[in-house]
Amino acid sequence: MLRNMPAKALIFDMDGTIVDNMRFHDDAWEQWYGGRGLPFERATFSAQTAGMAISDIIGPHFPGADAAELDRLAEEKESLYRETYRPHVAPISGLVDLLVRARDHGVPMAVGTAAAPANISLILDTLVLRERFATIVSPSQGYPGKPHPDMFLVAAERMGVDPADCIVFEDAPNGVEAARRAGMRAVALLTMLDAEAFAGFDNVIASVPDFSALDGLPALRFA
Repeated sequence: MLRNMPAKALIFDMDGTIVDNMRFHDDAWEQWYGGRGLPFERATFSAQTAGMAISDIIGPHFPGADAAELDRLAEEKESLYRETYRPHVAPISGLVDLLVRARDHGVPMAVGTAAAPANISLILDTLVLRERFATIVSPSQGYPGKPHPDMFLVAAERMGVDPADCIVFEDAPNGVEAARRAGMRAVALLTMLDAEAFAGFDNVIASVPDFSALDGLPALRFA
């Protein structure tokens, strides 16, 4: 893996990466778990589950539930999240500048996120960013959540770019692991965890607090 090779495509996770919203997800999960008398470990929950399909998170708690029931339970949590986060939607510092620079150099971009379609709309449409991306891939399209690499591989295929030429932006170990399995380099956004959480990944080329800290990264000096 050539760490400094200029990227030919960019793939962005959404929650915790395009926006700094994971604490709002945690609030919603805490309320959702508490309402069902289920234990909730806030300190570790997001680090362990971020990037997973929501059905994989809640399914083990309801082994007899069918897909429709899991969808209903998931929507209860997602509605709580959207209600509280809606007034706070804002891009992470430096994101828009990177999107503009990539566009100006003809570098295609995609979103690979485990978020539900309504959550994707909340972020991308509120920020008027949807048209910036060549494609958006999510479990709602039938792909497994992270750490499976499928969403990232599909994004690369749709953009017509080799996986090795992609850089993935992620905030969670599951997402960085998905990028590693896809043969992609990753940049870790430290919105949820510190750099130590990503130290064991050989595909991480930078760990930064936001996109403005990426100035000078060789892999983002687009040809």
